[in-house]
Amino acid sequence: MDLYPAIDLRGGQCVRLYQGDFAKETVYGDDPVAQARLFADAGAPWIHVVDLDAARTGEAVNRPVIAAIAAAVAVPIQTGGGVRDDASALALLDAGVRRVVIGTAALDDPDWARSLAERYPGRVALGLDVRGREVSVRGWTEGSGRQLADVVAQFEDAPFAALIVTQIDVDGVGSGPDVELYAELVQTTELEVIASGGVGSAEHLRTLAAFGEEGAPLSGAIVGKALYEGALSIDEALAAARSE
Repeated sequence: MDLYPAIDLRGGQCVRLYQGDFAKETVYGDDPVAQARLFADAGAPWIHVVDLDAARTGEAVNRPVIAAIAAAVAVPIQTGGGVRDDASALALLDAGVRRVVIGTAALDDPDWARSLAERYPGRVALGLDVRGREVSVRGWTEGSGRQLADVVAQFEDAPFAALIVTQIDVDGVGSGPDVELYAELVQTTELEVIASGGVGSAEHLRTLAAFGEEGAPLSGAIVGKALYEGALSIDEALAAARSE
């Protein structure tokens, strides 16, 4: 299982939200490029970058920072937040991002989402953020009224590189991932699943990495706050993600 250390950007700074609440933000640093280099130097196979400003408003104010991160490290960058049309997706791909993540736009315009994945094979992921099992949209600020299983089924035959599912209820909490959610997903979809939200220890990562012992494995896990607050080091996280 690949580890995706996360860099969440707001106003050019590295931040984390608590359960997706923009009013409960912690700033961890003002040099995202240096943070990316730290993850890359440790051997991270990917770095996951989220433009929180773009996710909330659609305005890509952090795009220059994302381009600087992509230029600074050889590690592939996966980026989401506010990718809602060809222009925003191509701007990120042209800036050196390996894979863009689309979420809200996939629900608003499924045909466009499919088309983007078809035109850029291996470079587009579907990101679905849920509260319980309801998919949230527009930077976690609104409920879509749709259940995760229904949305996944709608896109099952689309050529997305991965399906990234964030459980908002535990995101930034560190109490553990929603294991039942991912157990359901790997049994019901052939898309590669990346888990996000709730990882607070190496044991949590080992639990996710062990999915493959009894069925389909998880493709990856995104970790943020636990790395920034020292609950586990990047080296510990990488070792746990690679455990079998």
